[in-house]
Amino acid sequence: MPFNLEDLRKARHELAQFGANTQSPNHERYIFPFFKGSYFAYRKIDVLRTVAVAKAIASNPKYLDVGCGYGDFLKHVREFIPSAEGIEKNAAIFYSLGIIKPDYISIADAHWIDKKYDLIFVGWMEPGQDFRDPIARSTDAIITTLDQGISLEAEFDGHGFQRVAWWRTPSWEDVNTEIMNRYYTKMPDSRRTELARMRGAHNLWYVYTKPQKIRSVKTALKMQVEKESTLDHKYDFESILDECGYGYLQKLENPAMLEPMWQVQWN
Repeated sequence: MPFNLEDLRKARHELAQFGANTQSPNHERYIFPFFKGSYFAYRKIDVLRTVAVAKAIASNPKYLDVGCGYGDFLKHVREFIPSAEGIEKNAAIFYSLGIIKPDYISIADAHWIDKKYDLIFVGWMEPGQDFRDPIARSTDAIITTLDQGISLEAEFDGHGFQRVAWWRTPSWEDVNTEIMNRYYTKMPDSRRTELARMRGAHNLWYVYTKPQKIRSVKTALKMQVEKESTLDHKYDFESILDECGYGYLQKLENPAMLEPMWQVQWN
């Protein structure tokens, strides 16, 4: 359910208190993802992969981020696709809190998308919400993130799309747990090490396209992935992921997590 105004105000107050005592300003994006980050952990390579898919569809792609919130992921996409747009249903997150809404974010319901886009990104779909049909009618490619086992409404198989690739990253809760255990909870090092072996990475990125776009999207994404071995620049907040044991292509000790994080799996 959407946050009510009192919940939002309390959360902002708690954020201010946390910020005064935090051991790193980058912790805020995983402790308070609604205000400072996203509900999925990402690296610059996730942005570059998303941009590569969009530009495989069109040289000057029309891009929409559905349920973008304050636009944390969107603002990084706009570094490469300046015309990228976002829609957010809940106007209160801006107007009731005195936060300036960027012009590229519209207050709108995803059920009423009225334009055609080359790529639609669905970073978050609330449990119980399902707007797959209007999204499927409005684009040739979709990238969606879903919390494994929860946000299954974000899967677009059977809506005229085929999944061409996927990869695994931590959810904000996965990183939140590691940060709290490592920096803000008093426990023996042995206990913290034991818990770290059980860490999970529960966020899945799925890339979908219409059948006629599969070859071009897969080719572009493969080319982008090949570049990543020489990628030597990233966002500063990625250091928190590394410190918490969520390294690029790192394999977790948890036997339920079979593939290395950020390793692309092809369908």
